[in-house]
Amino acid sequence: MEDDGGERSSFVVGLIENRAKEVGVAAFDLRLASLHLSQYIETSSSYQNTKTLLHFYDPLVIIVTPNKLAPDGMVGVSELVDRFYATVKKVVMARGCFDDTKGAVLIKNLAAKEPSALGLDSYYKQYYLCLAAAAATIKWIEAEKGLIITNRSLSVTFNGSFDHMNIDATSVQNLEIIEPLYSSLWGTSNKKQSLFHMLKTTKTIGGTRLLRANILQPLKDIETINARLDCLDELMSNEQLFFGLSQVLRKFPKETDRVLCHFCFKPKKITNEVLGIDYARKSQMLISSIILLKTALDALPLLSKVLKDAKSFLLANIYKSVCENEKYASIKKRIGEVIDEDVLHARVPFVARTQQCFAVKAGIDGLLDLARRSFCDTSEAIHNLANKYREDFKLPNLKLPFNNRQGFYFSIPQKDVQGKLPNKFIQVLKHGNNIHCSTLELASLNVRNKSAAAECYIRTEVCLEALLDAIREDVSLLTLLAEVLCLLDMIVNSFAHTISTKPVDRYTRPEFTDNGPMAIDAGRHPILESIHNDFIPNNLFLSEASNMVIIMGPNMSGKSTYLQQVCLIVILAQIGCYVPAHFSTLRVVDRIFTRMGAVDNLESNSSTFMTEMKETAFVTQNVSERSLIVMDELGRATSSSDGFAIAWSCCEYLLPLKAYTIFATHMENLSELATIYPNVKILHFQVDIRNNRLDFQHQLKDGPRRVPHYGLLLAEVAGLPSSVIETARSITSRIAEKEVKRMEINYMQYHPIQMAYRVAQRLICLKYSSQDEDSIRQALQDLKEQYADGSL
Repeated sequence: MEDDGGERSSFVVGLIENRAKEVGVAAFDLRLASLHLSQYIETSSSYQNTKTLLHFYDPLVIIVTPNKLAPDGMVGVSELVDRFYATVKKVVMARGCFDDTKGAVLIKNLAAKEPSALGLDSYYKQYYLCLAAAAATIKWIEAEKGLIITNRSLSVTFNGSFDHMNIDATSVQNLEIIEPLYSSLWGTSNKKQSLFHMLKTTKTIGGTRLLRANILQPLKDIETINARLDCLDELMSNEQLFFGLSQVLRKFPKETDRVLCHFCFKPKKITNEVLGIDYARKSQMLISSIILLKTALDALPLLSKVLKDAKSFLLANIYKSVCENEKYASIKKRIGEVIDEDVLHARVPFVARTQQCFAVKAGIDGLLDLARRSFCDTSEAIHNLANKYREDFKLPNLKLPFNNRQGFYFSIPQKDVQGKLPNKFIQVLKHGNNIHCSTLELASLNVRNKSAAAECYIRTEVCLEALLDAIREDVSLLTLLAEVLCLLDMIVNSFAHTISTKPVDRYTRPEFTDNGPMAIDAGRHPILESIHNDFIPNNLFLSEASNMVIIMGPNMSGKSTYLQQVCLIVILAQIGCYVPAHFSTLRVVDRIFTRMGAVDNLESNSSTFMTEMKETAFVTQNVSERSLIVMDELGRATSSSDGFAIAWSCCEYLLPLKAYTIFATHMENLSELATIYPNVKILHFQVDIRNNRLDFQHQLKDGPRRVPHYGLLLAEVAGLPSSVIETARSITSRIAEKEVKRMEINYMQYHPIQMAYRVAQRLICLKYSSQDEDSIRQALQDLKEQYADGSL
C-alpha cells in the first residue's frame, strides 16, 4: 500500500441509497485492512447521519452510483458528495457493481470472523445495501491498487458506529471536540484548544487515529469502559508500571499499525514487461514492512517484562494474548532465518535504503549478491567523487545529502563559493545559506545506484516469498498486535499522561449505572480550566424523576460554558478516561444532541432562525430514551413571543421522554414550567449588581432568580436617553406583575402533584444509593415527616 504519511485518513467509502430513505455505507480502511459496514434510515433531508459518518471516516475516495435515486425532498448521496466533499476524489461506478449477493459472498470469504458471528446468516436481507456498497468498494480497491485481499484476513464490523455513542457533525463543532470554534479568528498560536488537541499526546500515528475515533464515537458498553478505567486506576497507583510502559512503547516503530496490514494483501502476479521502478518501489515497501515487523517483534520481550505483574483485566489480557503467545516468537524465528540480525528499522533515507538492500542474509541468492556489489560500488564511487570535488575545487565543506526523490546531491555553503560555481555544476538552487547542485557524473552514478537498489529490492522480494506466505498465515496475530499497541498508546500516552500532569485528585474516576441518575459534583471544563486558573466548578443532577434542568442567567454569566462542560465530561467518561470533577456517576448516553450558537448558514440559504429550527427538528426526530440534549438560547433569533412559544413547546415535547435535557435561556418566563411540571428543575447563574454594573460570579445556584432589568442596565451604560429607560421600566413592571399572579395560581393548582412527585424522586434516588440499611431507614423517616408537614 502507498504510504501517504502522517495522520491523514486512509478510508475508501462506498455509498448507496434506496427510495425508502435507507443508506448503505461500506468504509474500507486501507491501512488496517478493516471494513466497517453501516445501514440506517436517513432521518433528515440534509443527510445528517451520513455527514456524521463521513466526518468520522474522513475518506480519501468516495464511491457512488451514477443515478441519484434520491427520495422525495432529499438531495441524493451523489449530489451530497459534490456539495460538501468537493475536495475528496469521487468515483462513479455502474450500478451493477453494487451487487449485494456478490457482496455477501465476498464478506463470507474474506472476513476473519465466521458469517454467523457477523449475523450474515440471519440478517442478510437487512444488510443488503451496505453489502452492495462493500461489493463496489472491494472491486475498486482490487482494480485500482492491484491487490488481492487474502481470504479470512479482513476485519469486518456491522453497524460499527451504532455500537458507539453518536455525536452529529453539528455537535462535534459546537462542543469543540476536534477543532476550537472560530480557530481562524483566534490564530494558530491561540491557547484555546479542542478536546482532541488537549488529549493528543499519543506517540504513534495509529494511537492518534484511535483517539480521534474514540472522541468522535465514544463507547456505550459499560464493561469495556470499566476495563479501561481499571487499567487507568492501576497506572495511576503504580508509577513503575506507568513509566515502564511509556518507555517500552517508544521502542515500537511509529508506523507499526499501518505497516502490519501490508501482510493482509497479496500483490497480483505481474508480467516481466511491466517490471520497473514502480514495482521495485512496491518491493521496497514490502522489505521495509518486514524490517519494521522484525523491530516490533524484537521489542515484544520488553513489553512482556513490564506487563508481567499487571493486575487489571485489560493489561493482564494483553500479556496473556500477546506476550505469552508463542506464535510471535516463531514468526520472529522465521524472520531470523532469512533476515540479517543487525538490520533495523531506520528513518534516515539512505540508511533505510542500505538496510533494505542488505536485509536478506548473504549467500542465499547469487543474483542478489551481485546487485548488492553493484550498489556498494556505485555508492563508493559517489563518495569518492565528492572527495575529488572537495580537493579539485577547494570546497572543504561540500556535503553529500540524500533524498528518495533525487538521490545524492551536493550542498555547498554560500560563503565558500567565491564568485560563480564552475560550469561542471548543474541544477544549481539556492537553499537558505547553502547552494544545492549536481553534476553529470553524479547524475549518471545516481541512476546506476538507484537501478542497483531496485534490482536488490526485486531479488529480495523473491527470496522473501516463502517467508511472506508463512507470515500471512498468522496475519490475524499481526492485526491483534497493531490494535494492542494503538490501545496502549492511547491509554498510557494520552489518558494517563493527561491525568498525571494535573494536580492530585483534580481528575477522578467516573461511576456508571444502568438507569441511575447523572450526577456531577464540582465539575470543571477540561479545556478552559487549563487557561483560567481560577475556574469555578459547578454541579449537575439529573434523574428519571427530574430529567430537565432549565438554567437561567443573563448573557456572559457562564451558561454556554457549563453546557459544553457537561457534554465533554460525559464524552471523557465514555472513552474510559478520568473526568475533571470531584465525583461523578453517569448512565451511558447513546446520543448527544446540541443546539448552540447563532449564525446564518449562507451555504444552505438559511437565516439564523432557520438554522436553529433545522437543528431543533433533527433533535426532536432522532431523540431516544438515553440521549443527552443540550439547548442554548432556543428561540432568540425570532420575535420574542414566537421564540418563547417555540422554547416552551419544545420543553413540553421533551419532558415526557426519559432523555436528559439541559436547557439554557434568559427568557425568565420559562421558569413557569417548574410550577406546572414537577420533573423540571430551575437553576440560575449568580450575578450581583454593584454600582449599576453586573458582577458575574459564574456560580450555579438553585431556583430562579431575576436579575432586575439587566437589559435596561446595559442599555443605560450604552447611553440611551433617560426618558427611554424610564418608559421601558414602567412597561416591564406591568408585565412582571401579571406573571407573578399567574405563577401564584399555578402554584396553588399543581402543588399536591409536585409534593407526590418529589417523594417519588427521593425514593428513586434511595433505590440507587450505596448507603447502609440504617441510613436508608432514617432517610425514609425524614421523608415521611417532610411530606406530612409540607416542607418537601
